Amino acid sequence: MSTGSPSTLRDLVDELHERTARVRRGGSDASRERHVARGKLLPRDRVDRLLDPGSPFLEIAPLAAYGMYGGNGPGAADEYAVPSASIITGIGRVAGRDVMVVANDATVKGGTYYPLTVKKHLRAQTVALQNRLPCVYLVDSGGAFLPMQDEVFPDRDHFGRIFFNQAQLSARGIAQVAAVMGS
Repeated sequence: MSTGSPSTLRDLVDELHERTARVRRGGSDASRERHVARGKLLPRDRVDRLLDPGSPFLEIAPLAAYGMYGGNGPGAADEYAVPSASIITGIGRVAGRDVMVVANDATVKGGTYYPLTVKKHLRAQTVALQNRLPCVYLVDSGGAFLPMQDEVFPDRDHFGRIFFNQAQLSARGIAQVAAVMGS
């Protein structure tokens, strides 16, 4: 597809905005309603409340897992759709300091980890390590997505690596704070 035409480029940008808006909603309407009925903040609302008012948030890979695990396309009601890989990651400002935020989205399959969720989490930790950013984890996860656990735990660059990275960050004096959300 050529992007030489302004109208074609505009259409592509519109599609990007549409997809981004779709995945930022998180899980299904029913899942979000259950989440709120339990007295819990929606994940993106948690991130907003954590960050300094009016400060920017540079989200990392909001379209991760788009179209994978069953899709997120128009009208997708597929039980395996995993918007944003069920995790919100990005750099924001807390108490005047830039930090890496990693927040599970429990409205998407209970915040469980798919293979791409792990990769996105690891990437956030790598960025934090390379830039000496403290990490704030907003934990609300059911662990590994069991039907795919064989792809979540297989080697050193998967789920267990998250804990290795936490140890590396700590060893370098980079602060990490985890808030575990309950029901």
